[in-house]
Amino acid sequence: MANDIILLNISGQDKPGLTSSLTSVLAEYGAKVLDIGQANIHDTLSLGILFEIKSGAKSAAVLKDILFKAYELGITAKFTPITLENYEKWVSSQGKDRYIVTILGEKLAAEQISEVTKVISEKNLNIDSIKRLTGRLSLVKPVEYPRASIQLSIRGVIDDKAEMTAKFMEISRELDVDIAFQEDNIYRRNRRLVCFDMDSTLIQTEVIDELAELAGVGDEVKAITESAMQGEIDFTESFKRRMKLLKGLSEDVLHDVAINLPITKGAKRLIDTLKSYGFKTAILSGGFTYFGHYLKEELGMDYVYANQLEIKDGVLTGGYLGDIVDGNKKAEYLKEIARNEEIDISQTIAVGDGANDLPMLNLAGLGIAFHAKPTVKDNAQSSISSIGLDGVLYLLGYHDRHIDLIE
Repeated sequence: MANDIILLNISGQDKPGLTSSLTSVLAEYGAKVLDIGQANIHDTLSLGILFEIKSGAKSAAVLKDILFKAYELGITAKFTPITLENYEKWVSSQGKDRYIVTILGEKLAAEQISEVTKVISEKNLNIDSIKRLTGRLSLVKPVEYPRASIQLSIRGVIDDKAEMTAKFMEISRELDVDIAFQEDNIYRRNRRLVCFDMDSTLIQTEVIDELAELAGVGDEVKAITESAMQGEIDFTESFKRRMKLLKGLSEDVLHDVAINLPITKGAKRLIDTLKSYGFKTAILSGGFTYFGHYLKEELGMDYVYANQLEIKDGVLTGGYLGDIVDGNKKAEYLKEIARNEEIDISQTIAVGDGANDLPMLNLAGLGIAFHAKPTVKDNAQSSISSIGLDGVLYLLGYHDRHIDLIE
């Protein structure tokens, strides 16, 4: 005897035992569950069960009993017959590539979601699931740090990933929202190392500019710093020029600058969560080891690679010790840490804001431009500009409930 394939859709107020009651009815008739999925919004349930059952009396009886059970539970049941041909076509589509699109912002409006999903639709991609990653916000109580994120799991064949990414970046600029586009592979679900730039990433300042202010050469150094961050001049040359301007600055000021470093919003939340889930963390900075080690202890990080100031007789000489940590050196250190920790490079994440961060951003399995210059955003895999550093957690797929367990 042939079998019927039936899609059961349930909607109504959620309550304990509902799924158990419905699947118990299916069990009585020996139904085989082919797929099941459930979503809950504002205590309203949407449940789908695709099942197979013998045609004839059993099929008719199970539909009748489910309708009766739905009436008892105060919910609505809808049945849709599925042909074997359509079922097999659906099954065969599961081998298609999978991707994750994460949308981030202080608040998410319908227009932002509409424009993102329009791009997905134009590419003939299917959205398999949509998850909210941030907690629900009160409409009455003021929120000190508003943030909103949803994650879309999509499936299909993409002919031109660069074009799709470019469209997302255009939406991001026009609608003030962050959109991250990643392949949903085993590496995404098993990241193990996160490397951070320090200045203007982990902290909201450029330390060398602060030192320059104290040395009375602030304007000169800031101009050089900005040109270097924009990629207009070579980092190594800019570093040497700025260091010479710091000659004669007292070593005593370093401590005062360190204890007053403005740590970026969300940084502690991010690092604490990463540590609790077993990630290794590193600072790879074109700044200075003195401040990198201070942050390492303050945040509980694992590695620091940065430039070492040369100090003689209690003052800065305007020189440095060892190799200059430029963009290429950051990428080398990322590879070195990954090798030492026996971590595949695809399991790494790099976060930075300047042109000298691009080598490590493009080398890592996931490179994130954080509140970055336009040139950097345009050349990075993903970017975060709308919320704090803990936005990285949402790109990893963490929900607030996973993070709140740590806090």
